[in-house]
Amino acid sequence: MSASPVPALLTDFLPADWRDAHLLGRMDFGQGPSPVLIKGGRLYDLSEQAPTVADLLNSLSDGALPDGGKDLGDAAAIKVALQWGEPLPGAPTLLPPIDLHCIKAAGVTFAVSALERVIEERARGDYAKANEIRSDLSARIGTDLRAVKPGSAEAASLKQALIADGLWSQYLEVAIGPDAEIFTKGPTLSSVGWGAYIGVRSDSDWNNPEPELALAVDGKGRVHGATLGNDVNLRDFEGRSALLLSKAKDNNASCALGPFIRLFDATFTIDDVRNAEVTVNVTGEDGFVLNGKSNMAFISRDPLDLVGQTISKNHQYPDGFVLFMGTLFAPIDDRDAPGKGFTHKGGDIVTIASPRLGSLSNKVVGCHEAPEWNFGIGDLMRNLARRGLLRA
Repeated sequence: MSASPVPALLTDFLPADWRDAHLLGRMDFGQGPSPVLIKGGRLYDLSEQAPTVADLLNSLSDGALPDGGKDLGDAAAIKVALQWGEPLPGAPTLLPPIDLHCIKAAGVTFAVSALERVIEERARGDYAKANEIRSDLSARIGTDLRAVKPGSAEAASLKQALIADGLWSQYLEVAIGPDAEIFTKGPTLSSVGWGAYIGVRSDSDWNNPEPELALAVDGKGRVHGATLGNDVNLRDFEGRSALLLSKAKDNNASCALGPFIRLFDATFTIDDVRNAEVTVNVTGEDGFVLNGKSNMAFISRDPLDLVGQTISKNHQYPDGFVLFMGTLFAPIDDRDAPGKGFTHKGGDIVTIASPRLGSLSNKVVGCHEAPEWNFGIGDLMRNLARRGLLRA
């Protein structure tokens, strides 16, 4: 595994206007995870104020922002280590910006994404059949889907027409029906952050990154901000059967979030989320380069509607949750032989970016090669207790 040529500065992957932003995250300075805040260009340790990010967000009054904390200095002077980079003795580790939150995801929220899920289903996970199916489906329903509001009368009419044509799919149900697909991406504390390895199962030969925005929501259902995410997907597994969704989505190191949660304030609001463009770059050790993007302006369901379909009188999340909102990106570029499409290879560097949120970089390895997930909720509680950070 190759080494990074230079240590990374914290500010290398922050938003362009990071000195004006409120950026909430987690770092390990050698003793364990601590909530941190970048504000006014400086880095603050908030662990004495709140032991976890979940506690911190739950404690904020409406419209309030975190304050105080131990001043650790100018954020521009902080170096952080990559898991695959050069050793940096004493350097802090950047962790995913969530802790006790449930990791939730909304699927098939874009029309193109809906088509790709239908293609996976009809191809039964065989990428060689995908191009022919893609052409047939796009010719029939591509334009219709983009014009239809989920749950509307027009959507119901289109559903009946597609059923009559034998083209209806469970993926189209959640794309244009009244109920969004909301699933659990992974267990609490299972995500990885910026600069970490990200895992793809070695028995998958059709898979891709999913560049997304993710909302940070507290236990009362209040949305506090957004971060970048990679909802890694195994297209062959899900294509064989939607009942394999958990194996397609929830694997070791298969969920990346970060680098920080950008909190809503005068410089960044939910409207910035609604209009954000997210880019993705994959650079392989074989010289292959893939570039793509996803534009939130084309999402079929409003972000706040997705939040409302996640937390309600039917389901509560006392510690809050982070919600992936889906992606427009579905790569069809051939990486090797013509017609074989795109799939990851070990050593791929995946960088997901958006101007107001910074960039999230990870290196692809097999799930069995990534560091094992061995720090759970019990470990976190014991760590915080040893550090004297738990209070009644």
